[in-house]
Amino acid sequence: MRKQITEMLKGTLEGIVLAILAGRPAYGYEITAWLRDQGFSDIAEGTIYALLVRIEQRGLVDVEKVPSEKGPPRKVFSLNAQGREQLEEFWRTWSFLAGRLEQLREGGK
Repeated sequence: MRKQITEMLKGTLEGIVLAILAGRPAYGYEITAWLRDQGFSDIAEGTIYALLVRIEQRGLVDVEKVPSEKGPPRKVFSLNAQGREQLEEFWRTWSFLAGRLEQLREGGK
């Protein structure tokens, strides 16, 4: 089951990260730690950082460099208006797919 969860997460991870950032600004390690606390233990930190770079390049987040007690400044990501629109689209798509999957599970009613 773990491999199947990993495969399914690949298509939804961006939406999950956008949803996390809709709640509050965060940096990469915080997001990874939160996901792991929620049971997504197989998510590599590098996966989250690569995703954050992609959503930054697409203009879905604003980035602020915040001084860190340990090492270089942290990049703190916050969802902007374009990111909120993308998140709304993700939830619409999720609702559509979840509804169709539930229909299939119930025998195609």
